[in-house]
Amino acid sequence: MPSLKPVRGTHDLLFDDVVRHRHVEQTALTVAGRYGFTEIVTPIFEFTEVFSRTLGDTSDVVTKEMYTFEDRGGERLTLRPEGTAGVARALISGGLAQHLPLKLFYRGPMFRYERPQKGRQRQFHQVGVELLGVEKPQADIEVIALGAQFLEELGLAGKIVCELNSLGDTESRNAYREKLVDYLSKYHDSLSADSRERLERNPLRILDSKDEGDQKIVADAPLMSDSLNDASKRFFDDLLKGLELAGVVYKINPRLVRGLDYYCHTAFEFTTDALGAQGTVLAGGRYDGLVSQMGGPETPGIGWAAGVERLSMLVENAGDTARPVVVVPVGGEAGDKALEITQQLRRAGFTVDLGYSGNLGKRMKRANAQNARAAVLLGEDEIARGVATVRDMDTGEQAEVPLTSLEGHLGRFY
Repeated sequence: MPSLKPVRGTHDLLFDDVVRHRHVEQTALTVAGRYGFTEIVTPIFEFTEVFSRTLGDTSDVVTKEMYTFEDRGGERLTLRPEGTAGVARALISGGLAQHLPLKLFYRGPMFRYERPQKGRQRQFHQVGVELLGVEKPQADIEVIALGAQFLEELGLAGKIVCELNSLGDTESRNAYREKLVDYLSKYHDSLSADSRERLERNPLRILDSKDEGDQKIVADAPLMSDSLNDASKRFFDDLLKGLELAGVVYKINPRLVRGLDYYCHTAFEFTTDALGAQGTVLAGGRYDGLVSQMGGPETPGIGWAAGVERLSMLVENAGDTARPVVVVPVGGEAGDKALEITQQLRRAGFTVDLGYSGNLGKRMKRANAQNARAAVLLGEDEIARGVATVRDMDTGEQAEVPLTSLEGHLGRFY
């Protein structure tokens, strides 16, 4: 029988972890809203084909990491390993192409069967954006600028570097593919088994290999930039000019690639050295061929996703949580009045905790543990006189306050 503990690669979010997690998500939602993005919520599981067709049958995610199962109706389903495929599916199945361009924001849990490590879990959370229907580099500029501002508002501007590269258009990628195959074929017997298979089907996937031997071979592979045609160079130049105008600091990483064929032009990552080996906290790119590969209309798109857990580990100031008012009834007859006052204060907008049991000392000790800003003490005599004793928890000062003036008095503490 399984032990009563979290499944490996999952964890409970409590206390400060919840505060940081919520702060990251809320900051992303707020900044995305300023850029005109609206939220979309897709199911956490899809038909397996949604991911196998978009991530590639030979990708590590599809072959090794997806949580796939057959339901009682015999349908083959998969817990989503990432968010873009679900958004693209929603575009097709929901007939959203008539509403292009679309600017969409998403957030929520994702699932991958990986070896758990710092900042990486089997159930993890992402925030992300997708801009669909704009083929010009202005979309790329806006999406990258949004990511930069999101990270800046988390207080991470000095810890993060924006790296980017051009993958070129289809013509450029085909020219690069030929050069890459010529180079890798020389090392055929030294490549990993997975990469030898990919050499025939999708050689660009080898550039994403996690195998150390493959990585050493790839380190000296031809650069994508040497295969860019004039149109691709203009696109990239316009992107760089726009980023400079938007105030986004970047560096070009010629080894930054995306292995799947539907990616083109812009690839980018925001990285940090503050998390050890797990350096990427936000990554994205242009995927003009994705929607059509899934069976939908030709639809240009660009987006990014960011790991909430990794960003939460970097956030130092998650904002102040509301310090509560604690209502403490003293004596058995004071409970009903305390409940009534507690509800009145909550409706007035205060965060209020009602002391349930224990003597006065224990209740005040709990109030201190909750970082309460004020305590409202209610005894039978005070209730009879229509007053309450309000204690300033920071200074220890107390004052009798008429119940009719309680809200106004407590408002001074906030």
